[in-house]
Amino acid sequence: MTARKRYWLMKSEPDAFSIDDLQRVGREPWNGVRNYQARNFMRDGMKVGDGVLFYHSNTKVPGIVGLATVASEAYPDDTQFDPKSDYYDPKASREEPRWMLVDVAFERKLRDTISLDEIKLHADALGEGFPLIARGNRLSILPVTAAQWKTLLSLEKR
Repeated sequence: MTARKRYWLMKSEPDAFSIDDLQRVGREPWNGVRNYQARNFMRDGMKVGDGVLFYHSNTKVPGIVGLATVASEAYPDDTQFDPKSDYYDPKASREEPRWMLVDVAFERKLRDTISLDEIKLHADALGEGFPLIARGNRLSILPVTAAQWKTLLSLEKR
């Protein structure tokens, strides 16, 4: 029996790492996550082959800009061990890493951004408490149900 495919929304600021960057490199470690719940999603929830909605945050028009795939099982984020890294964690050790990551592989760019404003217009279809539009949600990684995935992709302009 195979595990069912899961879906995720992963946020990145385009000036730090954009969908164009992912398209250029093809596959990239999703490093620098320093939130335990987001880390747990990568460590405990994500499996190779899971779908990813690539979301640009902190930009003029935040929204979903592309699709990607989880391309590795979780493994330690090396930035936690590097004192020169912005993501260095002095409490982490190679024997007991605190932060994990997965690799993400490019699938495709969307023709047009599915903006956060557009997503909010479909709040009822996405269901109560859809985390992206819930007040105060600052997580960089969010679970998405299969029904939400389908609804969100139906918003892509053809």
